[in-house]
Amino acid sequence: MSATATRLRRFAVATAAIAVTAGGGAILFPPSVSANDRAGGPAVESVRQMINDPKAIIPSRSVQESALISASSANPLDILVVGGGATGCGVALDAATRGLRVGLVEREDFSSGTSSRSTKLIHGGVRYLEKAVFNLDYGQLKLVFHALEERKQVIENAPHLCHALPCMTPCFDWFEVVYYWMGLKLYDLVAGRRLLHLSRYYSAQESIELFPTLARKGNNKNLRGTVVYYDGQMNDSRLNVGLACTAALAGAAVLNHAEVVSFLKDEATGRIIGARIRNNLS
Repeated sequence: MSATATRLRRFAVATAAIAVTAGGGAILFPPSVSANDRAGGPAVESVRQMINDPKAIIPSRSVQESALISASSANPLDILVVGGGATGCGVALDAATRGLRVGLVEREDFSSGTSSRSTKLIHGGVRYLEKAVFNLDYGQLKLVFHALEERKQVIENAPHLCHALPCMTPCFDWFEVVYYWMGLKLYDLVAGRRLLHLSRYYSAQESIELFPTLARKGNNKNLRGTVVYYDGQMNDSRLNVGLACTAALAGAAVLNHAEVVSFLKDEATGRIIGARIRNNLS
């Protein structure tokens, strides 16, 4: 069993599964772990087939709500995720594809908070590469490798919501031209097969033609040219909604406008064993 699956099992045991009622009440039941949480199970392949099926239908809100209400001590949730941002939806999808019975509730709408206010960039960590080189820090280099791999995967998984974005760096002396050109060529080299597009130098005239509003002077120095490299950009809100929908296809009960108003605890152990959830639409 993978370390992540083991942690999920421990988390499911340490926290109780939670069921809700439409009126905001709660049903209590002891914690349980899904018998399907096994390494190498068919859940991921099954989800992949559903995603690729053009006729696949995401369950309606009423079906999602019924799935939460129907949870009981005999048929419990393994995990309840509170919050439908990028982290919450990612956790729900990960757990559902491991065979766990998952519920996710979001007080407002999916991606209505921090996950809709990001920079929209999927960057490979070019600044971490600079730190890795000058500080001889292998940990920073590993972070760059990981970020580049994730960038490539996100763009390949959701090409309708993610794409390569050219980033232009203006240079106002020749030292900057050489410094940035060499640094970004190293970034290309580190990216390897994860490379989006090669970086390149543009002369001052070419840069002005490409970007007419670019400043031609900086700190009383003339523009010497620009170095353009590529990172990724995403539609963060829609990508997050896509995660929520995929989690629902994988079997998670996903509900927005459902607010956790309080947790319920076992009087003897003090452990959380339930929650009260309000349907903010009704």
